[in-house]
Formats: sequence, structure tokens, C-alpha cells
Amino acid sequence: MRPNNRPNDQLRDISLTTGVNPHAEGSCLIKFGLTEVLCTASVQEKVPQWLKNKGQGWITAEYGMLPRATADRKDREATKGKQEGRTLEIQRLVGRSLRSVCDLKAIDGLTIWLDCDVLVADGGTRTAAITGAYVALALALAELNRKKRLKGAVLRDRVAAISCGVMEHGVVLDMDYTEDSSALADANFVMAGNGDWIELQMSAEQKPISGHDFARMQEMASRGIMELFSLQARALELAS
Repeated sequence: MRPNNRPNDQLRDISLTTGVNPHAEGSCLIKFGLTEVLCTASVQEKVPQWLKNKGQGWITAEYGMLPRATADRKDREATKGKQEGRTLEIQRLVGRSLRSVCDLKAIDGLTIWLDCDVLVADGGTRTAAITGAYVALALALAELNRKKRLKGAVLRDRVAAISCGVMEHGVVLDMDYTEDSSALADANFVMAGNGDWIELQMSAEQKPISGHDFARMQEMASRGIMELFSLQARALELAS
């Protein structure tokens, strides 16, 4: 039986709260069960050196976990003097996922930073970061549009992400830490609003993943992400 007696294909309780940071052009606190990630979108009036005079802007992400996001305190990476490999991998994933649905030419001359800070970690932090960062980005772009700073429509589609896993009792959707740490296999799915897949991260922990289980994971992920799209749309509607 799953934690909280959830059916295998049910998401955790999810909430998206916008406007939590008064300084950021866009912000969203997203909660997947106990997992909480604060996502902010910040606009800079410049682009990286390698993009100067190229006729486009840039969207990038940073990801981090607060010291007590986990059961035991972890040192800040700034204290260690370098970022961990996992941190770099996740923030690159967030940046790629959001850029895939954007027209960067429409933000020529601008860089939008998506900062995803994990307040509490209980599994699914990267999928929560992607899902929340989309909302923060959409809010920032709406602000830029009001200021007539855009050269056209930026967002071509929505994006959200969810995890799936293979447990002894079958395929499950949206794993918490207890499930993720004991899964036979796990995967993170990133999907666009039109149903196309942006990225898939999948690995077998204890045995290879069968075609049947993979098909089930993909089906569950698709339906779960469609629910996330509805929650995103509702959050943005309330913020407008």
C-alpha cells in the first residue's frame, strides 16, 4: 500500500501559490505533498556575452536545496565552494525544459533567471521545480508584455513534469521519498501542452524495465501532467 493509501495513479496533494515574492517579476510556491519549492523568475536587461548581437534573449535556471530541506542538515554548496553534480544536472534540466517551449527571439536583449529553491524535499523536487518555474516564467512574461518589452509571443506551449516508478506492487505515479528510495525503477517525464515529450530521465535500480511497465508509466505520466496543466492554468487565472 502506498503512503496515505493513494491509488497507484493518483498525484499527491498539489498547490501552486503565486505572488509569494514581491520583488520578483514572477513567483510561485509549489507543493507536491510535503515537497515545497519556491520558484522565482527575475528579468535582467542583458544577455550572456556569447549571445550579444545575436537577436535573441536567454532563459536559464538555478536550483538549490536549503540546509534543512532534508532530514539531516546539509551544508550549503556555497560553503563547499562548488555545486554538486546533481544540482548542475537538475538546473540544466529546468532551463532546457522551459526554453523548449519559448521563442527566445521575442525576449531579445533580456535574460530571465528561474531560481528554484527547495524548502522541503520529499521526492519529486525536479519535477516540482519545472512545473512551478513555468508559472513563475509566465507571470514574468505577462509583466514584460504589460511594459511592452516583448517582441512577440514568447510561450509557444505549456510545460510540466512528473515522476513515475516501478514498485513491487506495480507502477506508481508521483513518488514521495520513501517510494523513490525503494523503487525498482524510476523515471521523470517532462511534457509540453500538446502532448509531445520534452525529456525523459529513466533508470532501472534493481531490474530492467519491461515494455509493459514503461507503457504504463508513460500513460500515467501523461494523465498526471494533464492534471498539472489544469492546476497551472488555474493559478495563472487567479493571478491575472
